[in-house]
Amino acid sequence: MKYFLIAGEASGDLLGANLMEGIRQKDQAATFQYWGGDLMQQQAPGLLQHYKEINIMGFVEVLMRLGSIFKNLSRCKQQILAFKPDVVVFIDYPGFNIRIARFAKHAGYKTAYFVAPKIWAWNEKRGYKLEKYIDELLLIFPFEADYFKKWNVKSTYVGNPLSQIIKNFKVNHDFLGSNQLSNQPVIALLPGSRKQEIMRILPVMMKVAARLPAYQFVIAGAPSIDKSYYQSFLNGQVKIVYNQTYDLLSCAKASIVCSGTASLEAAFFNVPQVCCYAANNISYQIAIRFVKVKYVSLVNINLNRLAINEYIQHDLTEENVSNELKSVLPGGIGYAQQMENYAALHKLFGDENAGLKAAQIIIDLAKV
Repeated sequence: MKYFLIAGEASGDLLGANLMEGIRQKDQAATFQYWGGDLMQQQAPGLLQHYKEINIMGFVEVLMRLGSIFKNLSRCKQQILAFKPDVVVFIDYPGFNIRIARFAKHAGYKTAYFVAPKIWAWNEKRGYKLEKYIDELLLIFPFEADYFKKWNVKSTYVGNPLSQIIKNFKVNHDFLGSNQLSNQPVIALLPGSRKQEIMRILPVMMKVAARLPAYQFVIAGAPSIDKSYYQSFLNGQVKIVYNQTYDLLSCAKASIVCSGTASLEAAFFNVPQVCCYAANNISYQIAIRFVKVKYVSLVNINLNRLAINEYIQHDLTEENVSNELKSVLPGGIGYAQQMENYAALHKLFGDENAGLKAAQIIIDLAKV
């Protein structure tokens, strides 16, 4: 079978690689073409476009790059027509993927969406497009199973790939030594995977690091961001590592994370966290008028309560983050409660092998 996959960011690359691994286990003759990244490329040849060249976030930023977005859409459509896949698989990245889904469906291709667009958070009208253009909607958050019942689209909760990926992760026990890090306790910094996020979040993290000299603060560098971009923010105290986020989390005493996938990853590693986010002020003002969820952290969204504190936009200050970090560190007044909340999260997600379950649904769709 022939599979065309589209992932447009680092988290999509990770989940896409997990899905490709599952497909390869069940369909040994599988061939792929895809938009993605290095992790997907490790699974199979066929990379057509790297996500780091197309990753845009924010209302203002999207408007500024409409020309390149339309060129990418056109190129992707032509690549699908040339490849003639048995199924087109969309991985998150809804602004781009829903437009391609419309094209693919009208062109007669079968379509699957792995990691449903977060229409429960905003832009719910996209649900009507999912009904029209998607044959199989594969859900990775437990609460989505009930939410999508109101839409006329075939949907299945397959589990969350991150829990399985992290469970199978093999720790590098020489992580500190191989990265010339000291034996001081580690605080992991995950400031996001986009320049727009990093430029607003990392300066606050750096100020927090200066307040806690007993710890070594280490940044998980985003694969799509060149090390030179981080240099203007760094000082001698804070180090950066690349492609070792899970090793970093596995040895960290606590973390400061940008909301999104990183928040869930820290929780699955049982690393105490402070969750934060900041955006272009115009984008933020637009977002607060349209976003329907109460929280930004996927931990809080899934548990439907404030399980970890969030510091967003004007609340993202050195003082707030420092105080919260001290609270959730082992021995702090908030540590035990956060661990209890993590235990509830683990129980909620269960033990499904999401990559294999999603792969089987996609393969069955391709055969029809």
